[in-house]
Amino acid sequence: MGIVEGITEFLPISSTGHLMLTARFLGITQTEFVKSFEIAIQSGAILAVVLLYYKTLLKSINIWKKIMAAFLPTAIIAGLLYKVIKGFLLESSTVVLWALFLGGLALIIFEVFHREKQSALAELSQMSYTQALLIGLFQSLAIIPGISRSAATIIAGLGLGLKRKAIVEFSFLLAIPTMAAAMALDLTKSAYAFSRLEFLVLAVGFFTSFLVALTAIRFLLIFIRAHTFISFGVYRMLLAALFWLKIR
Repeated sequence: MGIVEGITEFLPISSTGHLMLTARFLGITQTEFVKSFEIAIQSGAILAVVLLYYKTLLKSINIWKKIMAAFLPTAIIAGLLYKVIKGFLLESSTVVLWALFLGGLALIIFEVFHREKQSALAELSQMSYTQALLIGLFQSLAIIPGISRSAATIIAGLGLGLKRKAIVEFSFLLAIPTMAAAMALDLTKSAYAFSRLEFLVLAVGFFTSFLVALTAIRFLLIFIRAHTFISFGVYRMLLAALFWLKIR
């Protein structure tokens, strides 16, 4: 599960959706602990971002302000809908499969028609607070497992006039407060019920996702130099179709 999280957290294919499908494939029952595990190990991948981008984070208060502006919509919506997310959305394979399929289709359609303008912003410092807030609104769609936080933010950023590398890196950085808050909220509500063994399992998943994410981040930055995200859209649709056949 840690390997799957590390690979999928920053690719536009939904890490939460993949973790839910992986659990189903491995025959892991969706208990309260498993749901918390799937949330908590995402912070391992976030630690990889902190390690790789700590210089950027330390030297630019301006970027931090824009990250927090983009984080605000998700913080409000996820906080209000916490019980719905954990009690229903994180239990529904049907929701995940539809979100994967339709999100993949949307990704393909967007890439077919999107044309990057010469005036597209290459530096995050050039991004306005309005653009940051709108990107954050799109990110909030990812409370639905299978949508993909990175896909939502990347599509929003490209549509708002950012260059591909700039929005991908902003998506990385936006994950820091988003996933840290998700983990803190969930552990505050449920960590008291975990056993020592379950905390050990969390630790293994956390550090595994951290190590794998370091490679996944570097891969994506190289990939976007010469490729669009169409292949990820096709992958999402095929994965959803294969799991539909398995379920039926």
